[in-house]
Amino acid sequence: MSEPARDRWPLVAAMGLVVFMATLDTSVVAVALPAMERDFGVRTAATEWVVLGYLLPLVAVTLPAGRWLDRVGARPALVALVGGFTLASLAAGAAPGLAWLVAARVVQGAFAGTLFALIPMVATRAVRPGQVARATSLVMTLGPLGAVSGPALGGLIVQAWGWPWIFYVNGPLGVLVIAVALAQMTPDGPLRPPTRDLLAECAVLTLAMAAILLGFSLAAGHGPGWLALSLAAAPPLLLWRRMDASRPARALIRTPGVNGPLLLVLLNAVVVALVEFLAPFYLQRELGLSAAAAGTAILAFPAGMVLAGPLGGFLADRWNASRTAGLGVLVGGLGAALMIPLDSAWSPADLSWRLAVAGAGTGLFAGPNFAMLMLNAHDEARGTVGAAQSLARQLGFSLGPALATTAWALSGYALSGMRAGMALATAVSVSALLIHWRTGHASPPATASADSRVRRPPVSPKRR
Repeated sequence: MSEPARDRWPLVAAMGLVVFMATLDTSVVAVALPAMERDFGVRTAATEWVVLGYLLPLVAVTLPAGRWLDRVGARPALVALVGGFTLASLAAGAAPGLAWLVAARVVQGAFAGTLFALIPMVATRAVRPGQVARATSLVMTLGPLGAVSGPALGGLIVQAWGWPWIFYVNGPLGVLVIAVALAQMTPDGPLRPPTRDLLAECAVLTLAMAAILLGFSLAAGHGPGWLALSLAAAPPLLLWRRMDASRPARALIRTPGVNGPLLLVLLNAVVVALVEFLAPFYLQRELGLSAAAAGTAILAFPAGMVLAGPLGGFLADRWNASRTAGLGVLVGGLGAALMIPLDSAWSPADLSWRLAVAGAGTGLFAGPNFAMLMLNAHDEARGTVGAAQSLARQLGFSLGPALATTAWALSGYALSGMRAGMALATAVSVSALLIHWRTGHASPPATASADSRVRRPPVSPKRR
């Protein structure tokens, strides 16, 4: 891959907007479920499939989509995928019944999962090598921001315009992204249909991910015993491991400079989801805040991310991507540790500033770690690497609430259980820091040329 003649920041911003849209749709529907239940006249348990119908294909198609994207042109793929996601969003908003809505969400999730695999390739190719960390920091800051701000934004939209508008807003945003892509990207290959082996891999992974997501989701809502359902994922995962299609993904696990950052993505998502799950319950049950006031207090977390994200990209490009990512893990762990002594005598501000510290850690970590992943990947495998990090992040966001529920339930849903949950988040952060210390020295210099990133093995910072 040749270096771009100029940095195309509008294209990078458009990729960040796509990640924000697709991630927002994982959480924004939570506050709309009561309205959907009322309008469609269905039971609460049925509306949960509005969430699961999106998450299941999003996670299941990600790895196969990465291999497909390594074989097709990025420009036509981006236009087709954003167009499909936008049309599915409009169909969801116009749904006359729950079955239609869930079907639209399944299609929407399939397009979103493929987009999550494509966006890393587009973002890193849009800028020169010395700007990669700043580009990935912009994209990776907007992604988690969509997840944590979804409930607050969803509440405002549902109250002002009604639940269909949480889907309709994707219409003009999708058109804007397509316009930017057509203006800033050059034609780079055809758009081929997926092969049979890719479709077979999707089917097997769908079975596995259905068991995992159902186990995690039901555990978060109905108790930790439901985690046992995740064991049903073992047979299809063993079958997938024996498929030739799984070789590229399995090879990533053995690749220095890729396996460590992938595991860190998973652990960081666990910490973020665990903290974000417990914080609203603490604010409403222990401090007696309303849902709106609790949502306002929790916005400190994305605020910390937004402020620290650009700094993380700058430090990674000018200083060192590996060390900046490690600093982010350390700061995020500190934020979680500061929340261990949760107390009913605290004010909302006492929690908010700690959430801001934890959010700043994620902001410092996400972009540099993402840059390490993409810079260490061979150019012909960047779709697979982008897909793997998306899968790791989504699994972490699903596992975090289940772990939080388990820690909380063991105390009889008392305040001590919330403290135990924050201690667990801190322990996960410490584990991430140790893993980073052992594997994080395999990142290449952020200013390395494109050819050197493809042909040379990862370089230790100690020998630079």
